[in-house]
Amino acid sequence: MSVSRETLLAEYFKENGPKADRYAHILATWGIDRGLMGPKEGERIWDRHIANCLPVTTLIPAESKIVDIGSGAGLPGIIIALARPDLTVTLIEPLQRRVDFLNEVIAELDLPISVVRGKAESVKKGFDIVTARAVAPLPKLVPMSWHLVKAGGSLLAMKGESAQEEIDQTPAQKRSTTTLHLIELPDFEPARVIQVHRQA
Repeated sequence: MSVSRETLLAEYFKENGPKADRYAHILATWGIDRGLMGPKEGERIWDRHIANCLPVTTLIPAESKIVDIGSGAGLPGIIIALARPDLTVTLIEPLQRRVDFLNEVIAELDLPISVVRGKAESVKKGFDIVTARAVAPLPKLVPMSWHLVKAGGSLLAMKGESAQEEIDQTPAQKRSTTTLHLIELPDFEPARVIQVHRQA
């Protein structure tokens, strides 16, 4: 990726640029200190983590209620909230130490994000969009999250080069359509997002 941090902040975060910059710093310091990010990730926060989360924001309809499952350090959920302030964002994370981290980050950045401690399977609520990054292969991800997707909504799973293979291995849900999006933003590596849409 050749896009600069300054360009990312100006183009994708706009008025939330200072908060996005602060979040990157938090990931590279608190995140590594607490074991939420690998020790060598500090230099790669922008290209490997933040830029990697931006393409999915282009698939989310305006004013949607979204939930990010297995949110970890807040990727992609916090990035989505920073890049798309029109959205209502909830994070689901089972591990208490990660929940504590997420709540501290949200307070530090003054973001209107809710955090739910638990597994996706135990949350009984519907959302327009469910996002997931590095949570599980699609054959496992769909059954564990499908109940969270409202009619007319979608699961958006961020994937690597095995995306089509995962689609091929996943039984189709009733009244659903699956699309593999290859998103090419200027200066970015192409990103793959699998969309499983629940028909209205």
